[in-house]
Amino acid sequence: MKETKLWMNGQWQDAKETYELRSPYSGEVIAKVAKASISDVEQAIEGAQEAFQTFKKTTAYERAEILYRVVDIMRQRKEELAEILALEASKPISAGLTEIERTIATYQFAAEGAKQATGETVPMDAAPGAGDRIGWTKREPLGVISAITPFNFPFNLVAHKLGPAFAVGNTVVLKPANQTPLSAIVLAEIFKEAGLPDGALQIVTGSGGELSDMLVTHPYVKKVTFTGSGKVGLGIKEKVGLRKVTLELGSNAAVIIEPSTPVDKIITRCVGGAFNFAGQVCISLQRIYVHASIIDEFTKAFVAETEKLVVGDPLDTNTDVSAMINPNEVERIRQWIEEAKAQGAVVATGGTFTERTLTPTVMTNVTANMKIVCQETFAPIVSIVSYETLDDAIRLVNESELGLNAGIYTNVLPDALRAADELQAGAVIINDIPTFRIDNMPYGGVKMSGYGHEGIKWAIEEMTDMKFITMKKSF
Repeated sequence: MKETKLWMNGQWQDAKETYELRSPYSGEVIAKVAKASISDVEQAIEGAQEAFQTFKKTTAYERAEILYRVVDIMRQRKEELAEILALEASKPISAGLTEIERTIATYQFAAEGAKQATGETVPMDAAPGAGDRIGWTKREPLGVISAITPFNFPFNLVAHKLGPAFAVGNTVVLKPANQTPLSAIVLAEIFKEAGLPDGALQIVTGSGGELSDMLVTHPYVKKVTFTGSGKVGLGIKEKVGLRKVTLELGSNAAVIIEPSTPVDKIITRCVGGAFNFAGQVCISLQRIYVHASIIDEFTKAFVAETEKLVVGDPLDTNTDVSAMINPNEVERIRQWIEEAKAQGAVVATGGTFTERTLTPTVMTNVTANMKIVCQETFAPIVSIVSYETLDDAIRLVNESELGLNAGIYTNVLPDALRAADELQAGAVIINDIPTFRIDNMPYGGVKMSGYGHEGIKWAIEEMTDMKFITMKKSF
């Protein structure tokens, strides 16, 4: 059985305590994981601060080369890395390989971003009396960044924090999700091999509840970047003070399907958006608003396609959907479904539970106040709702307290542009599902879905300070 350690200052360090890591699919113990103490975290932060004094002086070329080497190493090990995802997160192997490919792209974007973190000139002579001056800005690294990451994309969401941070010379203390520490541990090996200086990456595994205060409030920490639940994110926001912070929180992503949409061309895409990784995706398709004139056709086709999905072992290449992350989450969503049924909702297909799995579930006859509609389900469940006018559909989407991504399918350009203007979301995806994301686009929510943006270019801006410099041409 694998036993992990903490990654501190370029070396493996024992922790006083460990915890058992279990496979979400089988329930078997797969590793004993080091459980960091508060003093371990303090040591990691201090080590990152010391490493920053040197790392901030490296050139953009040197930092880009480190990230390019990470890309090369991950490409060589991608099958092994995908198997880690299947083991610790129960991510089907095909989805795991897709995540590794995306992670490789994210680090490549970060390597390129290292060379593009530019300032700008300021036309000083535009102001009276300043014609003999020149002015410019530059971007400077912040220092130590605390990165707290979730279980659902253990490689790629970590890459969205490490990549831009290292691109501009910051150091990072990474606290991965309790359920997915093995992916973080292997990243330590990869960055070491790629030539990242010792101390620039510190990895502390253990309880977020116990360690978060130190990660968020230590005076050396200059920024916190967090992906996870809204409750935890709001707690972090209250504690960070004047530090920079990026929060990527929950969503109940919706798509509008207008009557001009060819249903047969979008069904497979919509089913994938709803059930990939058992719906445990921040922008998983959770609400589908279908025009009344095509809802019967759409629902019939959607249910038929859903019933083709295979639930099983994540290491089986035929598996489409595997276990949810833990039995508590299965029980939570079971209660939500039962509550919705008691209020009149209908299970069109699915709804079959084991201790660790839920078959892909389609709900109809739902109302906006049901938990399966108004809250983030983070489970393989989707609701289909009829609407009469585009006004109605936009209103239904916007009734949510959340707003990460939203989508619309339509062949009517004015309707598409109107939705782009009126949907309350961080991104509007036209003629695709809201689950769409590529890793060089801006990504961030409105309302209770987040604060700040990821996407390499925008993350680099939020992981640097702007400094202004002006010089008088003569005395």
